[in-house]
This record gives sequence, structure tokens and C-alpha cells, in this order.
Amino acid sequence: MQEKVSNSIFWIDLEKVLPNPYQPRREFEEAKLIDLADSIRQYGVLQPLVVSRVERVKDDGGLVTEYELIAGERRLRASKIAGLAQVPAIIRTGDDAMMKLELAIIENLQREDLNAVDRARAFLRLIDEFKFTHTQIGKKMGKSREYVSNTLRLLQLSEEILNALSEGKISEGHTRPLMMLGDRPDEQMVLFKEILYKKISVREAERIARRIAVERARKPELMPDPEIMEIEERLGEALGTRVHIEKRENGGQITIDFFTNEDLASLVDLMKHAQAGDANAMMKRFEDSLPPVPVPADDRGTEEATKSEKSGEEDLYNVSNFSI
Repeated sequence: MQEKVSNSIFWIDLEKVLPNPYQPRREFEEAKLIDLADSIRQYGVLQPLVVSRVERVKDDGGLVTEYELIAGERRLRASKIAGLAQVPAIIRTGDDAMMKLELAIIENLQREDLNAVDRARAFLRLIDEFKFTHTQIGKKMGKSREYVSNTLRLLQLSEEILNALSEGKISEGHTRPLMMLGDRPDEQMVLFKEILYKKISVREAERIARRIAVERARKPELMPDPEIMEIEERLGEALGTRVHIEKRENGGQITIDFFTNEDLASLVDLMKHAQAGDANAMMKRFEDSLPPVPVPADDRGTEEATKSEKSGEEDLYNVSNFSI
């Protein structure tokens, strides 16, 4: 008899269906729910919900029967939008709380539209609450152990980055280069803002992340000029963005990244003041700390060599030569 009840479809009052307390999905796109509600109005609920029966004692001592949702959260929400009074449902019996949780998580994980962050958090719940291994989760999902492990690594990212991923502002592919900079949170955040505001591709983000990683891992004899690196860091901290100094045989070039039009306007304003001599306080601290750039003497004489040396310093350090 219990098996017959479990396999039968019943029409139950929508108001008696309680939300799923184990629902791993956090994001429900309103536009897609409205589209589903329109479809339900036209064709009805084609796939029944899965619920469990819950009997609750009322204050007057009587019993009231309610139904706790196990699977079908989107259909339930869309049915409410569509104004249905009843929905078709399969009533499962004999499931304990842990089985309900497992069913709810697995049902959601099997949906292709579950975002990567919710998927990672669902995997973590299976590990924390069921003590599943990565391999066991992979078998339940029909995925490899590596897929599960890589998905869980997403949770190492900051909440700001995870929110952007959940909202579709960055792609799951963008998280790979960001995780390459996991031990450098400041540079990771700068790269994240570049992805967010500049809309750079996954390939370009990986190129930037690899360059940063390689520069930091180089042998001492192959590393860039430490004085130049220090100036880059100090300028970057002062301007709140990435600064790159490319030193050449004679002079060089400074590149400053920006993310929004407001950032660009602020940088341009700073440059104008610096050229006019009104904002030299900050830049003078950098200029005073710069070593002279040696220029080999040639047959032009001491005076010409001195002019060349000064010209080289201006090319490398003058604010007016910033390239953005």
C-alpha cells in the first residue's frame, strides 16, 4: 500500500505545500519564472512535484496535514505566479530528514541551469552533512572526481567574486585565472575588476594571471629591477590600480589601468594638475626616490650626454607620458 501511495499522483492544495528547507538553489531568475508561469497557464504542470506528508498538531489539539516540498521549487513558485489552486504531486513516505536533504540536493544538481556557486555549495553540504567523498559525489552526479574538486575550489574565492559569478557578471571560465592568484588577494581583486569592467576574455585574463605568477616566481637574477618594481607598487597603491613600468634603453613608458569612465577622469585630472605644478606633492615623493638613469658618454660631449640623460629621465618618469 505504501509503495502504491508513493507512486501515485495526487492533486493537492497549493497553499498546503511548504517550501523545501533543504533547497540548495539560492538564485531564481524572475523572468524565467514568469515564462514558466505563462507555460503553466497554457499547458498546466506537466511534471508533478515531489513532496512528503507532514502532520502538525494545531493549538486546539486537532491535526492538520501539510506537504513539504522535496523537488520542484521552480514549478511551485511559477504555479503561485500563475494563480493555480492545486498542483499535481507525488507523495513520498518513509523518508527521514537526511534522505529528504539528499534528494533535494541531488535533484537540483541534476538540473543543467544550476549556477556554479550553488552547485559548489551543494557539494559542500553533501560533504559536511553526509560525509561523502569527492568520488562518491561524482558517481551520484555522473561526473569525475576532478570535476567535483574543481567545483569546490570556487568557494575559495571572495564573496564579492562569488556573487558576480552567481549573477552571471563573470563566467565560470574567468574563475580559473582568478584562482591562480589566490595567494595574492590584492592582485586577484584588480584582475577581477578588469574582468568585470573591461569585459576581458577568459584567454586574456589567463594571460595576465600567468604573467603575474611568472614574474613573482622568477629567479633573482632574472627578476626585473627591484627599484622599478617598488615604484610600480607604490604608484599602484596611490592610484588604486595596476601600474606597469616598461624600462627601455633610453627612457621608458608607464601604463596605468583604469576600470570606469570615472576612474579615467580622475587620472586625467591628476595628470593635468601634475603638469600645471598644482599636484606635485605626491609625484615629487616618487621623483625624489628615483635613481639617476646613467647614459653612456658618446662623441657628442659632456653637455649633449647630460641632455640625453635628463631626456631619458623625463621619458621614464614624467606623468605626461603615462599610457592608458
